[in-house]
Amino acid sequence: MEYIKLGASDLNVSRVCLGCMGLGNAATGQHSWTVDEAASRDIIRRALDAGINFFDTAIAYQNGTSEEYVGRALRDFAKRDEVVVATKFLPRTSKEIEDGVTGQQHIEKQLDMSLSHLGMDYVDLYIYHMWDYQTPIHDILDGLARVVKAGKVRYIGIANCYAWQLAKANALAEKEGFPKFVSVQNHYNLLFREEEREMAPFCEEENIAMTPYSALASGRLSRKPGETTKRLREDSYAKLKYDKAAAEDGKIIDRVADLAEKHQVTMTEISLAWLLTKVTSPVVGATKASHVDGAANAVKLRLAEEDITYLEELYTPHPLVGVMAQNTKTAKRDAQVWMKNAPKD
Repeated sequence: MEYIKLGASDLNVSRVCLGCMGLGNAATGQHSWTVDEAASRDIIRRALDAGINFFDTAIAYQNGTSEEYVGRALRDFAKRDEVVVATKFLPRTSKEIEDGVTGQQHIEKQLDMSLSHLGMDYVDLYIYHMWDYQTPIHDILDGLARVVKAGKVRYIGIANCYAWQLAKANALAEKEGFPKFVSVQNHYNLLFREEEREMAPFCEEENIAMTPYSALASGRLSRKPGETTKRLREDSYAKLKYDKAAAEDGKIIDRVADLAEKHQVTMTEISLAWLLTKVTSPVVGATKASHVDGAANAVKLRLAEEDITYLEELYTPHPLVGVMAQNTKTAKRDAQVWMKNAPKD
């Protein structure tokens, strides 16, 4: 495994991050395809054995059970100071807004719940899961500054945002003396490369780490068209992101398969090796321990320039969807879908 600094932070992270959205009690959350605690422990143990030290979860994942599974496994299998743990908080709910709960109070409450789930005193990276259009960014940054000062958070990151939002937030943080966001976790892979327009050059200029999610397009970049899995059949959010461009994307997936055969590796390794030429540490999900192997092996694979060109040249622009939709009302609606599954206690 190789390691790298997470942007301007002091965190040394593995070149791949284990995404833990697929770990959690399927009976309590919004996804039917997640795996139970025994399988989650096997996956986390395999990741640690492969040298992965970076783990990403969220309070929204399966009603907090993902955090619980991750926390218990890491306590049993690793030393706390040898792993980098990231989790995320959601926007304020409509009820919190009606009750006068401030952004600062909301962040403290969400973090304390996450720390309780994880069984930890602090998290290394606390991520603003999606832009809260009903809460001033000053309140968000102030709330984050307070939990950093309290020692509950080492660094802060952001997800599902536009480049202008990240620039605005960090400019305000610098002005007010608040901690800046050191990482951004957006949607980015071979099938969805819109981040290359604004976000990627901005992050390179500002030394902000890119840790994209959906690195394998919810499994589409790890198997040939027509091959299916439980997640491919049942993940409605992934279908929203990819189904409309399936014909164009299929041509790229075919090229991934061609290169995998040429190099005698898996499609997962080809797809991630390409992404590793662009970003700091992609977030790679797993629902089987064997899935970890492809992610770890991708770090060792070096693609030639002609391979990269071959993978990239058929790309067509894709519309933004879900929480990154252009329409603010759509973004709020999709945020509510996530929030209704967040722990209520």
